[in-house]
Amino acid sequence: MTRSADTTTGVAAPALPALPALAADDRAELTDLVSRLGAALDEHRFDVLAGLFTADATARTPGGTAEGRDAVVAQATRNHVGYERLHHVMTNVLVEPAHDAADGVRSARIRANLTAHFAHADGVPVQVLGAVYRFGAQKTDAGWRFTELQVAPVWRTAAA
Repeated sequence: MTRSADTTTGVAAPALPALPALAADDRAELTDLVSRLGAALDEHRFDVLAGLFTADATARTPGGTAEGRDAVVAQATRNHVGYERLHHVMTNVLVEPAHDAADGVRSARIRANLTAHFAHADGVPVQVLGAVYRFGAQKTDAGWRFTELQVAPVWRTAAA
């Protein structure tokens, strides 16, 4: 295993093992899955969320921890339903394979930056959150689904 120096610290880091590339259609489907999550939350279409997660999905967010798809959906609903206007902006979506099965890549990791605006009917944000989303995903017979969701806040503003 070769080591390369981090240009910011000068510290040698172990090289990561090469993983198989994700097919372009898998990468597109995973990126779309991230966008569908944001759109469902923004539009209060909480019924759509169940179709984005596996039955055993888990979530760790500022709103709590949930285990199982129904609990993940209930937590997301509880944490978003009180805001009439939501705007989730997800950028810098990075997708990489997480596991190579004999028949191809069946799991992936996703990282995305999030800026989320929470507002009531007047449209004035009550809070704005900057965070990092981290997802685990698995390829199922129905397509890619989230197995894990983590939201790590980086910054937050609140109404004065």
